[in-house]
Amino acid sequence: MDFSSPIFWVALLQIIWIDLLLSGDNAVVIALACRSLPEKQRKWGILLGAGAAVGLRIVFALVVSYMLGVPFLKVVGGVLLFWIAIKLVLDEGAEGHHVEGADSLWKAVRTIAIADAVMSLDNVVAIAAAARGHAELFIFGLLLTIPLIVFGSQLILKLISRFPILIWFGAALLGWIAGEMLVSDKVVLETMQGMAPWLVDVITDPEDPVGLKPSAIPHYLAAVVGAIFVISFGWIVKNRRGEATAH
Repeated sequence: MDFSSPIFWVALLQIIWIDLLLSGDNAVVIALACRSLPEKQRKWGILLGAGAAVGLRIVFALVVSYMLGVPFLKVVGGVLLFWIAIKLVLDEGAEGHHVEGADSLWKAVRTIAIADAVMSLDNVVAIAAAARGHAELFIFGLLLTIPLIVFGSQLILKLISRFPILIWFGAALLGWIAGEMLVSDKVVLETMQGMAPWLVDVITDPEDPVGLKPSAIPHYLAAVVGAIFVISFGWIVKNRRGEATAH
């Protein structure tokens, strides 16, 4: 990766934003699960809970890294990322997580592990997509989650609660990345090359197994459409839910 390339720094900023956005829930779950522990055990509960969250991210990272290298599965990853983004905006303003406080250390860790098993996959898929196959960015994204979960996520969650518009910006970012993923899949690229060769650029890098990438027009068009789709769909569904609740 060329550190002087603007693409590197854009991807890096995307990963940092995704981590800030998606790591907050983990800190909330840890705090709620540990709230009933004796004072001396709370610190251990937080540390072990954070360790469980990071461990799950590593396990999911191995699986996701392999999956995203398989033809056609980037399409699946993009669809999953759309679902994550839409769920993010639909959950905006919803009541907080209902996590039962645990009265023992291991019950707290078990509660945290179960909750994190659901949330960690979201985080890893988003980081893997933003890293665009670059291992150093992927590893950085995973490592960044550690201090965010332990120290900074509750502050970020308060900011999001105070400024809900940040959730919409974050969801649009995930939609942007999902659109990029869809058009960067090997099967999609080969199909575009057969239909309209000018939509695809040939890569001469021998380390790239695909050897193709979308040209600027389909790349940015898919990204913009992805972002607009997430915001539009989320807005429509959210308004319909509000109208149904009002009636």
